[in-house]
Amino acid sequence: MQSRNNIVLLIIILLVGLATAIALPIDHPDWFKNIVAPHQKGDPNALTLRLGLDLRGGTQIQLMPDLPAGQSATEDDLERARAIIERRVNGLGVSESLVQTGRDRIIVALPGVEDPDAAIETLRSTGQLEFVDLGDNPEGLGAGDQINTSLGPAPNPRTETVYETIMTGDKLKNVDVRRDPNTQQPYIAFELTKEGSEIFGEYSGNNIGKFLAIVMDKTILSAPVIRAKITDSGIIEGDFTVEEAQNLAIQMKYGALPVPLKVIDVRTVGPSLGEDSIRRSLLAGTIGVIVVLLFMLAYYRLPGFIADLALLSFVAFNIALYKIIPVVLTLPGIAGFLLTTGTAVDANILIFERMREELRAGRSLPSAVEAGFSRAWTSILDSNLSTILTGLILLYFGSNFGASVVQGFAVTLIIGVLVSMFTAVFATRTFMRFMIQYFAEPLKRKLSWFSV
Repeated sequence: MQSRNNIVLLIIILLVGLATAIALPIDHPDWFKNIVAPHQKGDPNALTLRLGLDLRGGTQIQLMPDLPAGQSATEDDLERARAIIERRVNGLGVSESLVQTGRDRIIVALPGVEDPDAAIETLRSTGQLEFVDLGDNPEGLGAGDQINTSLGPAPNPRTETVYETIMTGDKLKNVDVRRDPNTQQPYIAFELTKEGSEIFGEYSGNNIGKFLAIVMDKTILSAPVIRAKITDSGIIEGDFTVEEAQNLAIQMKYGALPVPLKVIDVRTVGPSLGEDSIRRSLLAGTIGVIVVLLFMLAYYRLPGFIADLALLSFVAFNIALYKIIPVVLTLPGIAGFLLTTGTAVDANILIFERMREELRAGRSLPSAVEAGFSRAWTSILDSNLSTILTGLILLYFGSNFGASVVQGFAVTLIIGVLVSMFTAVFATRTFMRFMIQYFAEPLKRKLSWFSV
């Protein structure tokens, strides 16, 4: 029994040491990141605390299907739209972004976005790219004009003529933004798939000297004249800024949305507000932990000191898990973490009060310690399971109804309760057994150390 407890104690010490190393705000070496977080391999933000929108600043957007009366989007439409928007967000280069579906909407959190209007337009645009045959272009159509195509009408067409769509954007293999070496004007270069090359090659070869419109969401981007047969690649020129060209390339690359979307809510948080929230949260957390540590030490003495060690381990384990999973930390998430620092010692209080009752009833110290843990365990388990169940309900609510604030709180609450069950019960019991094993006689003579 004693040797097994020593082995368990050694394992706990090693785990606490590893958690502390991960939790430290330092730049960890790549080999260490690859060992403890192999799923984050290649991520420049591996093993860093990921801050959410309200702490880092940025924009949160809620999108809903924009369909005629009587029509509704299916769950599959929303999920496909979410996947496309997520790829577009990744193309924007936004780190720690969050894209999730609610019951009838899509919620997008974009921390650190400097131009929210451009990002919104990139996300909500359906992104339907068409290559349209204009023939000799008798209407004189050009960039900015809307036209009706064989795939559907335009909202405000310049002419009632319906033009034939030769090919859509799903035949693109690669899209990227380049600059003209002479003028530095950005343009969009694209490559076609094998099927697209066959379609485009046949059409362009038979229509040299004709106009081909490159159309996004029924609006002409450019209408060049076909000068030669085009097979596997081409370019789109226009009066683009670099940002406009990049956003357009993202829409082309990641495909069209299955349903049009409208913006129903935009919430912007400045980075200064986020910094102030972090500062105040750290201050509140530090004060709270110190108060709990001092109370446990003053009231329960030696067991309180052991509980303090377990609480410090609890903090290290939580921060380490936030980095490993990783968890995007929001202000409500910090509130959930701070709440669980109280529940982390709540179990210790139940255990220590049971121990005091057993000692006052005349039990020996080792017997009182074991009885305290075993008799308090049922109450601890029931209360923690109730909290976890509540956290799961909040998590479901936050995931399905667009309440990301609730979701952040629920995630850290559940993690904190699970970790507290390990540190407050398992780790504390191991520490107590170790103390009794090697310091039994002094402890028997000084029961006042147990605040009895």
